Amino acid sequence: MNWLYENKEVQTFPEETFGFVYKITCNKTNRSYIGRKQVVSVRNVPLTQKDVLVWKESHTGGRPPKKKQVIKPSKWENYWGSNADFLVYVKEQGLENFTREVLQLCNTKKQLTYWETKYQFSMGVLESEDSFCDNILGKFFRKDLE
Repeated sequence: MNWLYENKEVQTFPEETFGFVYKITCNKTNRSYIGRKQVVSVRNVPLTQKDVLVWKESHTGGRPPKKKQVIKPSKWENYWGSNADFLVYVKEQGLENFTREVLQLCNTKKQLTYWETKYQFSMGVLESEDSFCDNILGKFFRKDLE
């Protein structure tokens, strides 16, 4: 099953998209999972000797940086979440029985965190037995509400 956004299948995202908030729902049982996925992977990696030489050629004076930022596309097309219990459930039920829906596109990491948190609280994921989400931001846990 492909991702849906505004009831249309998603092939690509606008260039400025950093990530998205999603909801994956089992069509048979209505159990769901709300999470987020980055469309791009942003990592800081150490500079190679070649990178340092290139930097020195284009700069006069000062010390070269130790790291550079590398941005690569993520494999969001095949993503099914990070919750281990949910992934087992998906395997048991079969991929064809699920709907993967993009709820919100985000242009920054901060927006991504905000919108994921907002959706999780507003949809009451910690209070619902139909939700696989067991915490929000690693600070609010389902077990603390019982």
